[in-house]
Amino acid sequence: MNYNLIHFSGHAICQMFKRKIAEQDVINIIKNGEIIKSYPDDKPYPSELILGYVGSRPLHVVVSINIEGCCFVITTYEPDVSIWNEKFSAKK
Repeated sequence: MNYNLIHFSGHAICQMFKRKIAEQDVINIIKNGEIIKSYPDDKPYPSELILGYVGSRPLHVVVSINIEGCCFVITTYEPDVSIWNEKFSAKK
């Protein structure tokens, strides 16, 4: 996906630090990952759950996109194998 700007929320930055997830890795996932879920009714802007990989490590990135094309990173995490299918693209 191509966005005008990518902003990181304070929550996202804290979670990335705790989970040892680099900013550039999140940006690469946003640009090259697979949207596995859309939330068009989220407020204040629609959001999406994006799946990507850093090496063999799967990551989910939750973003919100405003009408100007700005992307706001809400959070990012490594999906739990007990909750997600083997491809990390759908819940069990």
